[in-house]
Amino acid sequence: MSTGRRFPGLLALGALVAAAVLGAQATALSVRDSGTAGQETAAAPERGHWVHTWVAMPQLTEPHNMPPDPFTGDDVVLADTTLRQTVRVTVGARQLRLRFSNAFGGAALPITAVSVALPAGGEAGAGAIQPGTARPVTFNGKAGAEIPVGAQLVSDPLPFPVAAGTNLSVTTYLADGQASTDITSHPGSRTTSHLLAGNHVTDADLPGATPTNHWYFLSGVEVWTGRDVTGTVIVGDSLTDGRGSTTNGNDRWPDQLFDRLQADRRTSDAAILNQAAGGNRVLRDGLGPNVLARLDRDVLAVSGARSLIVFEGVNDIGTAEPTEAAQKEIADDLIAAYEQIIDRAHAQGIRVYGATLLPFGGNASYDDPDGHRKFARQAVNRWIRTSHRFDAVLDFDAAVRDPARPERLLPAADEGDHLHLNPTGYRMLADAVPARLFR
Repeated sequence: MSTGRRFPGLLALGALVAAAVLGAQATALSVRDSGTAGQETAAAPERGHWVHTWVAMPQLTEPHNMPPDPFTGDDVVLADTTLRQTVRVTVGARQLRLRFSNAFGGAALPITAVSVALPAGGEAGAGAIQPGTARPVTFNGKAGAEIPVGAQLVSDPLPFPVAAGTNLSVTTYLADGQASTDITSHPGSRTTSHLLAGNHVTDADLPGATPTNHWYFLSGVEVWTGRDVTGTVIVGDSLTDGRGSTTNGNDRWPDQLFDRLQADRRTSDAAILNQAAGGNRVLRDGLGPNVLARLDRDVLAVSGARSLIVFEGVNDIGTAEPTEAAQKEIADDLIAAYEQIIDRAHAQGIRVYGATLLPFGGNASYDDPDGHRKFARQAVNRWIRTSHRFDAVLDFDAAVRDPARPERLLPAADEGDHLHLNPTGYRMLADAVPARLFR
């Protein structure tokens, strides 16, 4: 469903942004003064705070997820290239800022220019933007900046009104590209981005652009909002990253949870922040660092985060040897890791909600004939349900298992591989999250 249809005021919002562009000299916070504005907000914290409204877990880009030809060379990526990406914000405000990550880059990342705009039709994955809505983004008052290896870059605050649920276009131009084939991205975007040679950072359309279903470099969008607005971070694997969901459909379970919360004014000010990645594991590196290693970056350092949902562990079980001893060890280690996550999050005042792991009976890779992995999953779920260590339990297993064969997913929820869910299954997970946790 398009943002325009879901938010009938979006056309008016586009006009408002266009007017702000034409009358930039009269705005209370101009791009030229953005550094000063940041100092003003910092000086008066009681008036509000920065809250992430969208995130994507940074990863080292695998060879098959690199930008398509001709945008990846032997030793440089995205040289003289415009990259347009869309993301959906979950908390609205009148002022925002962007975060770019070079966490896994093999060289400094030189950003030449960036703009934000509203996508054409308000649609996720759109290559065009609404005319007149593009605004330049600055970094310490300058059009561009260089991000050191391993670092991230926060833009200056920018006056740009967005409503909750709005799709936002972020267009980046790299004149020199990044001088390495080690780059930072989020491959499982389930959202189409667009690449075009040359500088088209404010162009209304990108005719002839090359589409690619990955996000690159962009890792967060923050908004300045009231101090009662907070975020819920979700750490997970492909089941949260959205394998089996619809490209450009925003129907992963965190998206559908957001839609549900938006329908009730008592829960409509909750930021839902998806820090999941396909193939990720709690204990060992897989696709991206393990959860224990990335907890500080992806949860504790997220501005405005006040609660955490942990829905991860099936890849740890599924990749451990299918023996009784190996599976007992992995179950014990997962429980110990959950304890660590809870302790570290509680130390920062963050509540932690544990989600039970889903059945995978019939999956060609994870289901073993002797059921040792099934028993490990059941042991972990039993601890999640009964240990009382989590501040709340989300029983996702009960929501989507087949009552006739509880070791398997409901056929209506199964994406087809007996491990991942389809949009109907993801809605079942979203519906299983108690709304009271966000009031």
